[in-house]
Amino acid sequence: MARLTDAIKHLLIVNILFFVATELYGDQMYQWFSLWFPKNENFELWQLVSHMFMHGGLMHVGFNMYALWAFGTPLERMWGRNKFFFFYFSAGLGAALIHTGVNYFYFTQGMDALVSSGISETEILKVLANGQYNTDWYSIASKNTIDNFLGSYNTPAVGASGAIYGVLVAFGMSYPNSELFLMFIPVPVKAKYFIPVLIGLDLFSGVTGFSLLGGGIAHFAHVGGALFGFIMMWYWKKNQFNGNRWN
Repeated sequence: MARLTDAIKHLLIVNILFFVATELYGDQMYQWFSLWFPKNENFELWQLVSHMFMHGGLMHVGFNMYALWAFGTPLERMWGRNKFFFFYFSAGLGAALIHTGVNYFYFTQGMDALVSSGISETEILKVLANGQYNTDWYSIASKNTIDNFLGSYNTPAVGASGAIYGVLVAFGMSYPNSELFLMFIPVPVKAKYFIPVLIGLDLFSGVTGFSLLGGGIAHFAHVGGALFGFIMMWYWKKNQFNGNRWN
């Protein structure tokens, strides 16, 4: 096994420490460090970064940390530690912004429907702040609209996946012909084929609500991280900036 590069090593350590702390303190960690919707009373600005170190279980953190090591290591060796850190956290912040923006759309859509029926916004927010909802709301708007409305307010985002999707895009653009050996595919697949398909599946699941990758996934955070990763890589390559190392 190759020696861990500096940025990867430190990210692994911090993620594992957060995971252990979450196992010990549970709900308190999720309340403080997950990314909540801005109108939720649990929201704090630091969560835009801290949510990247939170995970929902052993499989979640395990897959993310493996992907970070496997795809991030060659990028850090090419770019240097500081440039990799910049890219990683920029992709993660981009993922958080896209995820929050989509949630804002869902929240506004649901709120507008309820307010137009004569319910005051203050009353609705009071119900939500108490961790409740009114079943009558489902007679005012569609089930999908109300489910998305409640989910945007009540469900926090956790995980490094958004940042890692940015790393995946950078890896695919830097090493497009690298052959990936995947447990669920019996033949090697080139990065330039696998990574766009993976992002496309997330986009499909996010738009349709029909998840092919499992439940409880912040699909638009993945798409956001990939989008910001692509924009950074495109800009760096266009400006001949991609080959510069930041040690």
